[in-house]
This record gives sequence, C-alpha cells and structure tokens, in this order.
Amino acid sequence: MKNSKRILPLAIVLMAAPAFSRPVQDGDIVAVASSNGSFKTLVAAVKAAGLVEALQGNGPFTVFAPTDAAFNKLEKHKPGTIAMLLKPENKAKLAAILKYHVVPGKVTAADVLALKNNTKVKTLQGSAVAVKNKHGVMVDKAKVVKTDVFATNGVIHVIDTVLMPK
Repeated sequence: MKNSKRILPLAIVLMAAPAFSRPVQDGDIVAVASSNGSFKTLVAAVKAAGLVEALQGNGPFTVFAPTDAAFNKLEKHKPGTIAMLLKPENKAKLAAILKYHVVPGKVTAADVLALKNNTKVKTLQGSAVAVKNKHGVMVDKAKVVKTDVFATNGVIHVIDTVLMPK
C-alpha cells in the first residue's frame, strides 16, 4: 500500500508530461498564425501593414498575438478603428501598432515567469511593454491567455487585448 501511494503521484506526473510539451509547429510566425482560425484579423493586418516578409524572417521573434475577439473588443470600444487602420493610407500607423506586439528574441513562458514583476521589454516598434507576472501574466493591459505556440522562427503568446503604443 505504501508503494502505491508513492507510485500514483509519479504516474500522474508522467502521464501529464506530454501535455506540457509543445512541439514547434510547421512554419514561421505568419504561417502558424494563418493556420489558426483565431487570428484572421491579425493576419489581415500584418498583410496590410506589409510585415509578412519581416515576420517570415529568421528571427527569432516573440509575438504577443491578439485574437479576433481582442480586435472585436477594440472595435466595440472604438467603432471603425479596424477598418480605418487597414486603409492603405494608414499603413505606417498599423505597422507601428503591430510592431508593438513583437519583441526581438524568443521569450518563452518560463522566461517571462523568471522576470521581475513589471519588467519593461523593448518591442520592434521602439517602445517598451510592461510585463507583469503576478497573478497571471499581463502585457501592458492584455492578459496572456495561451503561451508558447512555437514556430520555426519564434514563439507566439496569445493575448486578449490589442496593445496600443503609448
């Protein structure tokens, strides 16, 4: 009986281990986002901003990727924003917003948890986002809802809010 009490927790850990490992998906950041049905607006924005080639590059990149629901939340708060940003004349502004979601290097969930709470991390846009890891992970005012979606040139962390540069 004593041995079964020791073996059961170990067996549970070993059975759960595959659930914690996330393999690298086929493709770069853009391909992985495109293959996921939750990023249609993000992918359209990346194309409109002319950032596809950059995000298909060697990287590595860390992308805080807002879902379609996050873009819908922005649209609900500021109607017409998405349509306005997708217009060709707003390409530079859209690119700046999207670059604010990208950090150079591959920053995994474990890396984020090792940071001091409220660490500033510089984005490709040039400004820094605040990463908070107390009571869940937040990037500025966005909650990280899924971590470590690996691509061949980086990692995606899914967020629930579109980040806006300050």
